[in-house]
Amino acid sequence: MLVDYHVHSEFSDDSTYPMEEVVLDAIDKGLDEICFTDHVDYGVKKDHDDHPLHVNTRFLANVDYERYFPLIEKLQAKYGDKIRIKKGLEYGIQVHTIKEYNDLFAKYPLDFAILSVHQVDDKEFFLEDYQKGKSQKEYNEGYYKEIYNVAKNFKNYSVLGHLDHIVRYDRLGPYPFDKIKDLVAEILKVAIKDENGIELNTSFHRYALKDSTPSKDILLLYKDLGGRILTIGSDSHKKEHLGAYIKEGFSYLKELGFKEYCTFDKMQAIFHEL
Repeated sequence: MLVDYHVHSEFSDDSTYPMEEVVLDAIDKGLDEICFTDHVDYGVKKDHDDHPLHVNTRFLANVDYERYFPLIEKLQAKYGDKIRIKKGLEYGIQVHTIKEYNDLFAKYPLDFAILSVHQVDDKEFFLEDYQKGKSQKEYNEGYYKEIYNVAKNFKNYSVLGHLDHIVRYDRLGPYPFDKIKDLVAEILKVAIKDENGIELNTSFHRYALKDSTPSKDILLLYKDLGGRILTIGSDSHKKEHLGAYIKEGFSYLKELGFKEYCTFDKMQAIFHEL
């Protein structure tokens, strides 16, 4: 079975990929199941309807929920005989925004939710605002501490997304794993205890990173700690990303000793043999 559990569409502020085109392309690429996981980043963005100029400022707003979920349902009905389509979101959570995500989760039923950290203190990694003025040690430890504190206090998610995301925006290269291993282990222990998982994000290929996302070290640590819940996703934002390197990702996980991967339905993990 070929699945992609990290898919962005026109409802994400960094994509213009029409949702129905995503579905048609997924069918054409032979995908059996996809999950839309469009961006929500409270703290740095307002909800679509709360923005005073939301019609003209899509790139500054979160998902337009009142259009997003009905369209997914429409596409499920229209293409359900060809592909399974699941409802998801990617939560760009920070400690000070946890309440907003709990409220959001209570309002809109999901199949799947990714817990990602894209900012700390409302400072973006991709703009290097968070890294500015900090040592490599300070911004790496700050990133993982934020994930740990979010995971300790927020439970309404399925997997931890691109767990070493900070690597993508670290001009000094990957921070030595032995320096953050204990902190990463604590994050993974919390996730495992809460029956949540992690994802293999295949976008590391297109970013030409030297290691997988998360790294081989993190994946092996997760396995050694008893972690079983794993999803795989392309983090796609356009056609050429969709479904990319999913088959290779399955092979990679098998090489590391994993036996299963997961899909989700109504926030419940469904296990499949790799």
